Amino acid sequence: MNLTGRSALVTGAGRGIGRAIAVALAKAGADVAINYAGNEAAAKETETLCAECGVKTLVIKADVSNAEDCRAMIDQVKDTFGKIDILVNNAGITKDKLMIGMSEADFMDVINTNLKGSFLCMQMVSKLMIKQRYGRIINLSSVVGLHGNAGQVNYAASKAGVIGMTKSAAKELASRNITVNAVAPGMIDTDMTAVISDKAKEAMLSSIPAGRAGKPEDVANVVAFLASEEAAYMTGQVVSVDGGMGV
Repeated sequence: MNLTGRSALVTGAGRGIGRAIAVALAKAGADVAINYAGNEAAAKETETLCAECGVKTLVIKADVSNAEDCRAMIDQVKDTFGKIDILVNNAGITKDKLMIGMSEADFMDVINTNLKGSFLCMQMVSKLMIKQRYGRIINLSSVVGLHGNAGQVNYAASKAGVIGMTKSAAKELASRNITVNAVAPGMIDTDMTAVISDKAKEAMLSSIPAGRAGKPEDVANVVAFLASEEAAYMTGQVVSVDGGMGV
């Protein structure tokens, strides 16, 4: 997979899966814009790892749930790299609680970042991709968006919404040589899953045929493939990276 000459924007790329995706794209030769919301130090670490691959890098702070932030971010990436060939909507948050005790604010915060944020970035970047008649959009969903999970009504709704949005956008953009796909990770070792109790982790691991949690790189490798020429005839698909958890 050779992405030399391509430029990518990865949201939520400061750490975890987002960092692994940014590095994987850089290793394949793409220039990478690294978006973060709060942790600048982590984003700078990601930039260093990408720069070591010999590509151009850019670090941008932006709240993807805010349209003005998104517009400014995308303009900056285009001004720096001249174009945006690849968009990876990875930015996401969780605010877990059982439905009966979940506040409206906790529900909407997750929807606004995970779903609305992906929509805003996809809408704005697709306008550039239509003009250049080329693009690869990869949205991060989740196994939870496919199968649900107790205590995550908000997160499941946002990630299921991402899937519906992916399939609809794929139909709208296919004629312009733009593919839109989703990746649905299962249990991946990240800061987000580190807070899960040992008992809950054991229960989740027992449901994974592969017998282990995934690594961020397991997801990143699939994203890199979907961003490549080798995946040119794949669009509107949801690729589960879950060790068989959803089988």
